[in-house]
Amino acid sequence: MPDGTVRSASLSTTLAGVLWPRQAAVAAELLRAAVLALAGTLLLTVSAKVQVPFYPVPMTMQTLVVLMLGAAYGWRLGTATVALYLVEGAFGLPVFAGTPEKGIGVPYMLGPTGGYLIGFVLGAALTGFLAEHGWGRSVGRVFVAMALGHLAVFVAGFAWLAVLFGAEKAWVVGVAPFYWATLLKTALGAALMPGLWSMAARRGA
Repeated sequence: MPDGTVRSASLSTTLAGVLWPRQAAVAAELLRAAVLALAGTLLLTVSAKVQVPFYPVPMTMQTLVVLMLGAAYGWRLGTATVALYLVEGAFGLPVFAGTPEKGIGVPYMLGPTGGYLIGFVLGAALTGFLAEHGWGRSVGRVFVAMALGHLAVFVAGFAWLAVLFGAEKAWVVGVAPFYWATLLKTALGAALMPGLWSMAARRGA
């Protein structure tokens, strides 16, 4: 990559597009997108299975990975990647948290976590859109973008839980326990994304 390419890239350039530029040939671009999307679903699966001890409930890193994929891939590929992850789960692959122990496939997706799964798509799309418009490179802007992405996830999750159990219980079990974990993951994402951009800039220097 020529000197200064990363530094002079337009704000709409994604991190994935800098590290692995889009291809002119349709077949090559489809292959690139497929590889990135499958790698993203693998990361999402791993993040769903690993629980980190935290107060008041253990946390996974899944929402962080969802939003970082959006920020790194942009809203189109980020949304497509999360949608592919949901399709994998709908076809019965044990990619979600608690699967296969708590069920698999569409029945699992219609359970209490269903709203959050839809929220993943919304969060990736929103964070990716903001990242494509320059909100993916500075700590402050990434923090705001990921905070809004987390908000989209929780709005969808809360709405579905409220349908199933009522608004009060939905808030108590689906939102309130996750304040501190969400703040931590938002801050972690805000620290990681600018660092990844700096690495990309050094790689292109």
